[in-house]
Amino acid sequence: MILVRQEIGEVLRDFRQQKGHTLRQVAGRASVALGYLSEVERGQKEASSEILASVAEALDVPISLVMRQVSDRISVLEGLQTFPDVVPDDLVAEVGPELSLR
Repeated sequence: MILVRQEIGEVLRDFRQQKGHTLRQVAGRASVALGYLSEVERGQKEASSEILASVAEALDVPISLVMRQVSDRISVLEGLQTFPDVVPDDLVAEVGPELSLR
């Protein structure tokens, strides 16, 4: 069974380690308890969207990139051969074509 919380934890840990930050540093910057963040990284706790946003900000990583990495990991686990890369037209219109992700 694929658990989204485990994939989120793996992605957050990967970003943290890539940036050379300790768990304590990120927890402090995100104003999240160290033990709680550790549990999130190990896939033992579900993080709210607010916590995810705080941790992503503490890592200086856009939340969209975190979620994209999670989505890509799940696609691989589900055995998909291709990754859909679609941004809804209404979102593109809202943020403007110069900020388009296409």
